[in-house]
Amino acid sequence: MNIPINELMAGLLDLLQNPGNIVMMVIGGVLLYFAIVKEYEPSLLLPIGVGIIIANLPLSAMIDPEENGMLYILYKAGVATELFPLLIFVGVGAMMDFRPLLAQPVFALMGAAGQFGIFGTLILAILLGFKLPEAASIGIIGAIDGPTSIYVANKLLVEYPTAAGLPANPGMAGIIAVVAYSYMSLVPIIQPPIMRLLTTREERRTHMEYAPREVSQLALVMFPIIVTIAVGILVPQAAPLIASLMLGNLMREAGVVERLSKASQNEIINIATLFLGLAVGSTMTAHSFLNWNTLKILGLGLIAFGLDTAAGVLFGKFLYRVSGKKINPLVGAAGISAFPMAGRLVQKLANEEDYSNFVLMHAMGANTAGQLGSVIAGGVLLTLVLPMVGL
Repeated sequence: MNIPINELMAGLLDLLQNPGNIVMMVIGGVLLYFAIVKEYEPSLLLPIGVGIIIANLPLSAMIDPEENGMLYILYKAGVATELFPLLIFVGVGAMMDFRPLLAQPVFALMGAAGQFGIFGTLILAILLGFKLPEAASIGIIGAIDGPTSIYVANKLLVEYPTAAGLPANPGMAGIIAVVAYSYMSLVPIIQPPIMRLLTTREERRTHMEYAPREVSQLALVMFPIIVTIAVGILVPQAAPLIASLMLGNLMREAGVVERLSKASQNEIINIATLFLGLAVGSTMTAHSFLNWNTLKILGLGLIAFGLDTAAGVLFGKFLYRVSGKKINPLVGAAGISAFPMAGRLVQKLANEEDYSNFVLMHAMGANTAGQLGSVIAGGVLLTLVLPMVGL
């Protein structure tokens, strides 16, 4: 059988005509380096990196709608429908322990303060010329919560153009997802300088007593039910996210569906994360990624992260003063949604100043509050923005 030479060389010729694809495959390789060598969020950065490489292969059939490519099907089935982020939230909820937060409800305020960067960055993005749906999608990077960022960005950047009669923009949603997860993996690098800059050594050495009241089993079971109903009524747009999170937590605390709880923490969240990473990576083509907006999003995402951390620490300093120096301001930095990394980082920095200082349980209370806060903030954004753009 004779195969024309141009058929054999079609892939190479296409790649030479589109050098941006080579750049994107290099970027995919960089993400693989961070995942494998540096171990930064490997469970997600690895499949995203592979998805980017596959999507930028010449004449790739895996993202071709006409060929029913695997990555195209995954995107349509799990990202466009918001299914994968919700499944991940079920698993996250099954891993979370709300006892520290319920025992010391004051840390819920730190979870709220840790969302300041979302709205501050939204305003800044508008000033830089982004449209409202784009600015809101960029602002949600400040949640430092991958599933929430993907859920909100997908609704605003895909559904809004469809309603407005414009081409869908999954590419930008993919960029936001990659930026959100990348900064989430860099929590141990980005947060410490801000935490040290805004606190004194005396403040960082503050010991906190941990003698909370007993949290009953009834309270642990009722909490996810009450939160789901309350948030679903007050912030309907957050209902899918909060219901998924609380479903996982209810399975954990009920104690009667251990197999389902363990499956949510392991098989379900792992498979959903794998498929989500591949699907998100598949949207990162050279055409959608290699532009000035990408650099702006990277910068704005970093600003959002910094504002979140600074607001949390400054609110922690406020509580430090009003409590008579009984609350360590570092705990405020755990009010972001990067669970449980931010909580562990607070403990590490407190230990560096005083090896006998243990604030982990307090930090975890703020960290779980930050997880709830990010979901509610995402719902608030959707509630405010969607009616303004006619959805």
